[in-house]
Amino acid sequence: MKSFLESIAKELVDLPDSVVVTELVRDGKTVFVISVAHADIGKLIGKKGRTAFALRTIASAVGKKHGKKVLVELEDTQP
Repeated sequence: MKSFLESIAKELVDLPDSVVVTELVRDGKTVFVISVAHADIGKLIGKKGRTAFALRTIASAVGKKHGKKVLVELEDTQP
């Protein structure tokens, strides 16, 4: 899942080398934090949050298939 989210994020942004996906476990849930360059955060969020919503929907569906609760968080790195 981590490599899947990383590959999608790298295709969406202008600076793919800045994409870092971190996997954490909080309260029994798997959380994937996608960090991108400050200039690219808008591309990852998308118009009205549609791209971010789609990423979260896909991750949640795959997680449910494997019996896990999966969350996706987005963050930008300051210049």
